[in-house]
Amino acid sequence: MCDVVLGAQWGDEGKGKLVDVLCDDIDVCARCQGGNNAGHTIVVGKTKYDFHMLPSGLVNPKCLNLVGSGVVIHIPSLFEELENLEKKGLHCRDRLFISSRAHLVFDFHQRTDKLKEAELSENKKSIGTTGKGIGPTYSTKASRSGIRVHHLVSQEPEAWDEFKARYKRLVESRFKRYGEFEYDFDAELARYEKYRDLVRPFVVDSVEFMHRSIAENKKILIEGANALMLDLDFGTYPYVTSSNTGIGGVLTGLGLPPKAIRNVYGVVKAYTTRVGEGPFPSEQLNADGEKLQDIGAEFGVTTGRKRRCGWLDLVVLKYSTLINGYTSLNITKLDVLDTFKEIQVAVAYSKDGKKIASFPEDLHTLAKVDVEYVTLPGWNEDITKIKTYNDLPENAKKYLKFIEEYLDVPIQWIGTGPGRESMLVKEL
Repeated sequence: MCDVVLGAQWGDEGKGKLVDVLCDDIDVCARCQGGNNAGHTIVVGKTKYDFHMLPSGLVNPKCLNLVGSGVVIHIPSLFEELENLEKKGLHCRDRLFISSRAHLVFDFHQRTDKLKEAELSENKKSIGTTGKGIGPTYSTKASRSGIRVHHLVSQEPEAWDEFKARYKRLVESRFKRYGEFEYDFDAELARYEKYRDLVRPFVVDSVEFMHRSIAENKKILIEGANALMLDLDFGTYPYVTSSNTGIGGVLTGLGLPPKAIRNVYGVVKAYTTRVGEGPFPSEQLNADGEKLQDIGAEFGVTTGRKRRCGWLDLVVLKYSTLINGYTSLNITKLDVLDTFKEIQVAVAYSKDGKKIASFPEDLHTLAKVDVEYVTLPGWNEDITKIKTYNDLPENAKKYLKFIEEYLDVPIQWIGTGPGRESMLVKEL
């Protein structure tokens, strides 16, 4: 059976840390969607490991790791990330596998990503993408003109000629759309010809890999990227990523039936952040927001961009819970709230004096909602040295209980610092 770790807000909740903790006792860790447009840091002892595309299970030397078919892969970035991990002492190459069905991100995808964003910026409608080519790659995948890993590594006699033809058609279609932008067609093609042999040892049929692992009763952990509020269907569209970041993306990104899923762990930051453009009802453009940003060191791992900060939004989390069906929660970065005398929590939206039943899909409506807050007392105590849930300050426990009761989902883990040892376990 498979357990799943998913982001419950707008990303950057600290999913990697929970995956790292759980990886001590798993056999397989799989990524199901996204690309290298997101990232997280795992701290083991004094060593920091930055992950963007590769599964976090690589920190466990006994764990096999799969990049699933729902992921889009920029091969140069994958090898760069792999080399950076190996320089820090991780031996990864015999434990990393890539789905043959995953789509490839090319440099021209990244170039057109930035051209598209610039085009939108002129009309003040930019999405705030990372420019990593993720959206354009999912677009070519959806239009059935994309190039998959098996196209690159196939040893059939006609395979390389077919790859070149597909590649040429893709580039020419981008030129028709954006004009003749500066791009070295031949150089990238030559680079990928070299990658053929380098990538081939990693490539597997991911459906067979996952179902064999299940049949062998291996302990499997699935790692989602981004978070539910960036889901292509259920997030704050169009200010979302280009894949399904919820439980649906887990099934389609790895070729699993629903019955293969046992637990779904939702990772929730103790407050709320988001990167890039888009609505954010509980955002605090004031001293509280700046304090959360400073104490929480809210800067993106991939881009270095400042994250927008606000109070915990339980309307968002209720909506997220309805879709993903969390069996338990991991509350992260609770220590960031240590010095707040009072803590606010968003519990409802209303418009024109009427309560809104769920999270609005219409961004015009969302921009006009009034947010109802409940004010809870802070604990004014350093919790970073605390080792058990029972030793937390009473007001910290009340804050956690308030979240549990509102969402009707138990909290199983509480993060109280950046290190892997700073994770309290609460008995369910």
